[in-house]
Amino acid sequence: MSHVGVPRGTARKRRSLALLTTGVLTLPVLAGCSSDDGATGATAPQDVAAAGRNLVAEGGTVNWAVDALPTTLNAFQADADATTTRITGALLPTLFPLDAKGRPQLNPDYLESAKVVESEPRQVVLYRLNQQAVWSDGREIGAPDFVAQWRALSGKDSAFWTARNAGYERIEKIERGADDLEVRVTFAKPYADWRSLFSPLYPKDVTGSPDAFNDGARTTLKATSGPFRLRGVDKATGEVTLVRNPRWWGSPAKLDSLVFRAVATGDRTEALAAGRVDVADVDAAAAHRITQAAGGKGADGQPLAQGPGAGEGPAAALRAWAVAHGSNAKAAAAARAARKKTRAAADAYAAEQAGLRAYAVRKSLDPAYTQLALNGESGPLADDRVRRAVARALDRQELVDTVLRPLGLPARPLGSHLALAGQPAYKDSSDALGGQDTEVAQALLADAGWTPEGAVKKSDGTKAGSEAGKKDAEKEAGKAAKKDAEKKGTGAGKAGSTDGKTGDGADRREPALDDGLYIVGDDKPGDGDPAGGATHVLAPAPAAAFHSSALLRQAGYLSESGISEDIPSRVTAQDKRPGGAAGAYAPAGTAAPAPAADGRRGPLGKDGKPLTLRFVLPSGPGSEPLRSVGDKISAMLESVGIRTEITKVSDESYFQDHIASGDYDLALYSWPATAYPATDDRPIFAKPVPATDGSLLVEQNYTRVGTDHIDQLFDQAVSELDEDAARDLMKQADARIWAAAGSIPLYQRPQLVAANRKLANVGAFGFATPHYQDIGFKKPQAAGAPANKKK
Repeated sequence: MSHVGVPRGTARKRRSLALLTTGVLTLPVLAGCSSDDGATGATAPQDVAAAGRNLVAEGGTVNWAVDALPTTLNAFQADADATTTRITGALLPTLFPLDAKGRPQLNPDYLESAKVVESEPRQVVLYRLNQQAVWSDGREIGAPDFVAQWRALSGKDSAFWTARNAGYERIEKIERGADDLEVRVTFAKPYADWRSLFSPLYPKDVTGSPDAFNDGARTTLKATSGPFRLRGVDKATGEVTLVRNPRWWGSPAKLDSLVFRAVATGDRTEALAAGRVDVADVDAAAAHRITQAAGGKGADGQPLAQGPGAGEGPAAALRAWAVAHGSNAKAAAAARAARKKTRAAADAYAAEQAGLRAYAVRKSLDPAYTQLALNGESGPLADDRVRRAVARALDRQELVDTVLRPLGLPARPLGSHLALAGQPAYKDSSDALGGQDTEVAQALLADAGWTPEGAVKKSDGTKAGSEAGKKDAEKEAGKAAKKDAEKKGTGAGKAGSTDGKTGDGADRREPALDDGLYIVGDDKPGDGDPAGGATHVLAPAPAAAFHSSALLRQAGYLSESGISEDIPSRVTAQDKRPGGAAGAYAPAGTAAPAPAADGRRGPLGKDGKPLTLRFVLPSGPGSEPLRSVGDKISAMLESVGIRTEITKVSDESYFQDHIASGDYDLALYSWPATAYPATDDRPIFAKPVPATDGSLLVEQNYTRVGTDHIDQLFDQAVSELDEDAARDLMKQADARIWAAAGSIPLYQRPQLVAANRKLANVGAFGFATPHYQDIGFKKPQAAGAPANKKK
């Protein structure tokens, strides 16, 4: 299926590609913020037709649709994709697969135990291997395999073409333990996410040399260690065939073979109907057809209103018959030809529907989320007040309902960038930014200088949108800001007092309020100009620091840090000069522009330049739902005076040529979930830094928005061996990410999988790693046994 987002596989490689395939963003969603049940959020269970192994028959072949043949079977290379992850999951050791709640769990097929046995002076992890664990060539899995993989992925040898070395670069040494079954890993620096390492684990034959690593594992794996082994990759037929591994020591695979077949998303309905595949990710339209096919007939036994000619009513049918049999020979011939064509199409559609009755739609929430990205590199969105105005204009709940509610899935907006609902680390921190509020959004825009007067150039020499043009509006601005601050309990009314007191005491140390917020145009992000010249930033009004205090205090409360850095109490000299931090709320004296007579906002501008944002969306046939979300967002922004220019580009160029390169103002794409946010999510939210050539090093932070404090929280979390403390640090980081308003999480994507009704233990897995050895066909029911009506 097609996605617009960034895949993350068990290989934990750098996520350099966006999930760009229609299925990933199949439906639109956004929603109002809520802190109710913020620690858990809305979850959906797995839907895999679960059955005990005793109820699954031996033998058979399952054909599984994938987007394309993998370009490599080495999951640690840059061009590895979701298909690579799917296939290697059945072939290679995963030491800590994820459970249904996205938690890593020790895999007893490979490990007897794995734990931190020392933390001082160095962290030491001791792995105790399953004594039966062997490679398909008969060699035992052992320390040499761990050592070879560490050396290949450590980043110290550039001859190995690796996509990422996160975690491996922290290892100091790996050695044999008390016997061949023990592997002792010593870290030079503490690493909280040590469970993420060595999954998948490759044999030393693959990772032992650059040639084998770079080229040898692209199309074949000579040795594997899973319930299946690789029979071959057939590029002509577009198939990768796995067969049962005779050396597998665990529960044997129920299937004789598992075939991964390349089928384009648009061809999957036809492939399912023809029986060429048994399992396939599908989009909402295909899922709807399968559901209709299962019903067979509509109400009162009438044919379902679907397919070619289904919308033709009795009157239209009578008219068409009359024309086909009328006296006008030419019209009659054309009508008969059209009826014949429609009849043939209807017959073909009916045949497909008959084939689709063999399938059920398994549905859950996908372990990935869709976000609205706001590019803060240049233009209006370089001003954090404008980014926050965009966020406060969105009714996310309306969009969530549009996407998830029709599918019968939990419809709640996502409240975290770093965890999904149901994961232990999940907490709704969206209140650090605030929910939908048109009045506050308009006041933020006005404070940033975007006003109706600014949209028209002045002829008297006065700049459009200047202070002279806004004085009459300023009296109302403080009301909106005060209302929003009081609504959140931030105590904003006290934050700007000259005595510096706050509800948490005035004796705490206060940091500079800019917190390292990166705005492109700074000569050196986070620092002043070393030459003493003015720093080129979009400076807020001096009073905005008052509201910055409210925002940072709110982020501090939500992250439960309780530290003074999160609760600045007064406006310092730093905040009164260019480069001071802008707040979440417009300062007192900034009025929201008056609405037009019809309730819609007029166009906003500054110095005669209109406020228009370029909204880039994919144009592919499977991206209609994503474009629908974009249209809704555009309408919401229009209501506060922000105009958008929607630019549709090909799916192939959408990510690389636009998102990664920064050629957009607004965009929609997805990030996959992870059990290891301190490692995996840091590149996504890292503060951009200037390169020596003047370009910007963004890692995977395609919004170009970040802060020093966020980076520090990630760095602390990845070295924190206390899991609860590390989780709290990530929650603090998430509150700060919300406050920076570079990306707005919208919804967890729906996961829709068509599966043969006879299959068990396969479908919408959600977070969980599939147990490939348990997948198979259900045993026939004994005569007289009650039917299992649940499909």
